[in-house]
Amino acid sequence: RDILFSKMTWEKVVLDERINFPLYYPIDTVNMDPNRRSLYHVLMENVQNGMVSRVYSDSYFTEERTMEDLAPSLKKEEITDEGINYMNAEGLSSIEDVPEEYIIRREIGAADITSYLIKGLWYFDKRQGELKYRILGIAPAAPDVNFIDSDDEANKEPIGLFWVFYPEIRDILHEAKAFNNKNSAKPITFDHLLNSRRFNGIMYKEENVYGDREVKEYVADNALMQLLESERIKDKIRNFEQDMWSY
Repeated sequence: RDILFSKMTWEKVVLDERINFPLYYPIDTVNMDPNRRSLYHVLMENVQNGMVSRVYSDSYFTEERTMEDLAPSLKKEEITDEGINYMNAEGLSSIEDVPEEYIIRREIGAADITSYLIKGLWYFDKRQGELKYRILGIAPAAPDVNFIDSDDEANKEPIGLFWVFYPEIRDILHEAKAFNNKNSAKPITFDHLLNSRRFNGIMYKEENVYGDREVKEYVADNALMQLLESERIKDKIRNFEQDMWSY
């Protein structure tokens, strides 16, 4: 009733940017203080122990996924050429019977996460007279685990591993702390960091009449124009608040 205007957006938060480092680091979980963990580690730990009860395959939260469903996108097992020769020589039919030295295992870790996809709602609260933002979902994104170590950059485009409904994990993220570069005595919670938008994101999609098509679908093969289109979407939302006032 108090919402005069709203717009759903999807953003890509690239972890190469310095402002986004608190979401990426630390990637070392062995030698680091156990109270300091990356956002991906916090999410995966709570998905695996059942604290995050539901994860989804898309940002519309229509299809739930289990850990068994997630496994093929999070890790792979590959047998070496020597292992294939061993199987043929021994007459084996299952990879489970092959010795460990012939198997290459690879699992997506915190260091492999290149970005986060964030779905959120911008809305204008007419009672308070201001534009506000609410996060609805978040997804870690990494290259396909089957091509993550290849030299072919075309196959290393990051994809969302799974989506979580943000309101369901706020309590967890409120307990998990991110590093505060300005004052290490006062760490920031991930919930505070995300809700106060202490990150930089590129809007790659907005809800629209074309079935919520992405920017790259109508601005193809031109990274600069895609970036400018993202800024145009941001300005359109920001200007709504500015246009509500007259001086």
